[in-house]
Amino acid sequence: MADTPPTIAGPKILLQGDSGAGKTFALGTLVDWAEKNNRPVRILFTENGLETLLGYWTDPPLGSNGQPIRPPRPVPKNLAYHVVRTPALGLAALTDAANKVGLMSYEGLTKMTDPSRAMNNPYEKILKVLADFPDDRTGAKLGNIGTWGSEAIFGIDSLSELANACMKMTIGNKPTAAPPDYGVAQNNLINLLRYLTQGFDPTLVVTAHLQRQTNEITGGVQLMVKAIGKAMSDDIPQLFSEVLYCRREGTDWLWDTAAIGVSTKTRYLPISSKIKPDLGVIMDKWVKRGAAATA
Repeated sequence: MADTPPTIAGPKILLQGDSGAGKTFALGTLVDWAEKNNRPVRILFTENGLETLLGYWTDPPLGSNGQPIRPPRPVPKNLAYHVVRTPALGLAALTDAANKVGLMSYEGLTKMTDPSRAMNNPYEKILKVLADFPDDRTGAKLGNIGTWGSEAIFGIDSLSELANACMKMTIGNKPTAAPPDYGVAQNNLINLLRYLTQGFDPTLVVTAHLQRQTNEITGGVQLMVKAIGKAMSDDIPQLFSEVLYCRREGTDWLWDTAAIGVSTKTRYLPISSKIKPDLGVIMDKWVKRGAAATA
């Protein structure tokens, strides 16, 4: 294991962008850096991102010249991952919900409770995974994520389905959510994000989708993190040390820390609109700063 000063917690990175903007590609650069520096990477997939990440090595993306950016190679052994998905509603549940919508008033629908939601709680399942992380590659249990230390790297792909799990925990199969339901789900999600960003030593990388919202301060339309409703979008970026806007320009994936109308911030990268996506650059600077802090 590479020597990391224990007094320096890892950076907390939010990769935000539309689908196809290279967020999962960036995770591949992080695993490559970690392999070279003898560090473990553990990633929790809450949506269909695993196949894309594995393709980073088995089917390398094409560059602007139409050729693979590198030869295919085996998936690095330092990568562990686990997939946990929030189950979609089945046809029986969808039919039951449609029937209730046709018979009940909106007020009645919001006052409903799903008595089976405690037995099908996807957010609780995710928390139990974090308490003893199972590696789908080897079948090994890697322990509580809070005990890993700053030499470890943890990723979540993505925030959108993590938020969905919080909502499903709150409403179950209820056809619609009442305003208090949103508050309960938002509080649970923000508490987990605060733990991961404020009380967590490993490096953290979270991917997130964006949505267009009206900024309540400026009144303008802004791209903001998609989570649960609109109230959380301003609260999430401030928890992270790095908030990077991922975008695609032609065949190239880029990071943007200078975009207008998008919340971004960085402690390790330049303020620029065309940054090559490579999480190794951030990690190298973090190691250097950590070494200086303990010199």
